[in-house]
Amino acid sequence: MSSLIYIHGFLSSPQSHKARQTQEWLAANHPEIAYHCPQLTPYPEKTRQQLELLVESLLSQPIYIMGSSLGGFWATWLVEKYNLRAVLINPSVRPYDFMPQYLGQQIKNYYLDDMYCLTAQHIEEIKAADIAPTRKDNYWLLLQTGDETLDYRQALQKYSGCKQTVEEGGNHSFQGFENYLQPSLDFFTQATY
Repeated sequence: MSSLIYIHGFLSSPQSHKARQTQEWLAANHPEIAYHCPQLTPYPEKTRQQLELLVESLLSQPIYIMGSSLGGFWATWLVEKYNLRAVLINPSVRPYDFMPQYLGQQIKNYYLDDMYCLTAQHIEEIKAADIAPTRKDNYWLLLQTGDETLDYRQALQKYSGCKQTVEEGGNHSFQGFENYLQPSLDFFTQATY
């Protein structure tokens, strides 16, 4: 048995389009792979702890990581700590740059009724989790230049030396993501540890 952990983005959920696509595709094509997509809060320290506990509970088997947007940021943390492989989809490189606009406000999850309030402490927590990718062969970066939320060039620079696919146009949700599901699994299973 192996596991795929899908890490959703900021204020998103396991109900996001790509998360559901991944879950449905795995169930139809690779039911032998257990799917995990935890509901994460925007609170960095809680998220880090939750993801680490999940990974540590699965370490006896192969673990594959997919991270979208802020999920790509967290996937990088897990790759570096546990020597895993990850596919990053339009990842957030500097989340602490956009978080200040939410300080002190009640913010709502896009899919749930959950409300959050970010503080300066949360920004410090996410800065503390910022890590440079050193395990270059463990990453596959999927970017679309039409990302309206994040500057794809930041990810291009941060993950230089890693496997990269850059598509012209598209958007932050990464149009045509479903076309990368089987290639992502191939990337994971070709891993040599």
